[in-house]
Amino acid sequence: MSTIKETVEVDVPVHTAYNQWTQFEEFPNFMEGVEEVRQLDDRHNHWTTKIAGVRREFDTEIVDQLADERVTWRTTSGDTHQRGSVRFERVDDTHTRVELVLDVEPSGAVEKAGDMMGTIDRRVKGDMKRFKQYIEERGAESGAWRGRVQPGGDTPSGPGPIL
Repeated sequence: MSTIKETVEVDVPVHTAYNQWTQFEEFPNFMEGVEEVRQLDDRHNHWTTKIAGVRREFDTEIVDQLADERVTWRTTSGDTHQRGSVRFERVDDTHTRVELVLDVEPSGAVEKAGDMMGTIDRRVKGDMKRFKQYIEERGAESGAWRGRVQPGGDTPSGPGPIL
């Protein structure tokens, strides 16, 4: 399993950066190789990716989510095996540090070779740079989800996604 860690500082308030990140269906706008993310409910997403000509579909579960602080997830089905977290740290009123930590278990010869050559690491770095550009150019999030997901429990009632 490979661990990738990347941090960017974005020129938006912490709530703006967090709110945009929770719009999972917007990920194809800044994540290379992500064709579609469908949000199934407050905890589950279905992903379709195409990387190096290999198409994958998999499901993820959000295991911990706290507004303006973090989102933690893991895959639950499919050929892709990963878990990760993204943390949001207020730098000041208009700047936020966004840190992504991703544990990936490459599957198949193409993914394993790409991992050994640093392809996954470069892709994550590029995705984080594109997230910075995406949110800074917009200046505002495209929606927000302010609920909380707790490890091992049900999602407390709260507002759903705002699209």
